[in-house]
Amino acid sequence: MQDLKPIRVFLEVAALRSFAGAARSLRMTPASVTRIVAGLETDLGQQLLVRTTRQVSLTSAGALIAARYRPVIEEFDRVTQDINRATRPDRGRLALNAPMSLGLRLLPAMLDGFRLAYPNIALDVQMTDALVDIVDGACDLAIRISGAPTDKSTIWRKLCEVPRVTVAAPSLFNRIPQPQTPEELDPAYCLSYSARRAPEVWTYRKGPMKRVIHAGTEIVSNNGEFLYHLAAAGNGIVTLPSFLVQDGIARGEVMPILTDWEIPPLYLMLYYPPYDVLPPLVATFTEFFETYIRDVQGFDFGALAR
Repeated sequence: MQDLKPIRVFLEVAALRSFAGAARSLRMTPASVTRIVAGLETDLGQQLLVRTTRQVSLTSAGALIAARYRPVIEEFDRVTQDINRATRPDRGRLALNAPMSLGLRLLPAMLDGFRLAYPNIALDVQMTDALVDIVDGACDLAIRISGAPTDKSTIWRKLCEVPRVTVAAPSLFNRIPQPQTPEELDPAYCLSYSARRAPEVWTYRKGPMKRVIHAGTEIVSNNGEFLYHLAAAGNGIVTLPSFLVQDGIARGEVMPILTDWEIPPLYLMLYYPPYDVLPPLVATFTEFFETYIRDVQGFDFGALAR
């Protein structure tokens, strides 16, 4: 707001201890910054800054005003951002989180299109394979690939299935027999995807038969790319989403095993705080993302790796 501008300019000078630095930060001329601060001092009837040829320092009145006004301005900006997020579907800042492997493959092209469609929506994109605590306000929504959610306090929106494949490097079977059934999997050679240092559970089905296998704990990681490269180097067997392994299969780095057994797919999901109604910015991104997955990717998650 225009009435807050003198306070904002003063606070920037106070933080940087420099009129020239504040001018650069605020993209103003030094003369304008000097004039605005002088006008604020006149309005308040107080000298706020002591200017010398070497530095700028706060007077006692300036220090008091800076200490009292800074949290007020920060809270004002936060409330303004919340209001914009709640009321404007095409303007504001959106914070989102995605898993590392999927994010690197999917988001650059998708966000390029999103920014063309919505140039006034700024994005804060964080990537982590750990499930974020979305309730703490760190992000507005998260993209996740996971099993069926059990958390009843948040909102999960399932978009499509993500197939999984069990693979290993052909060279591994020069050292150990190739498993023909899930029971023949040796946990010592099964690499676990887990964020909790626990063995991963692999479930296989063939008709009415179901087999549950606990992978090993010799190597546990929460990053699928890392596990893939270990498996491709002949260090073990891994079960991963098909988009992570499809290129490697085509190049002969790894081969699928137990292909006559089915592995339940994971789901691509959007994960939200417990909104009563999706905020307009979140709804805008959700609609664009769903359309992109449906129309551009065609639900073919193998295509993400091509």
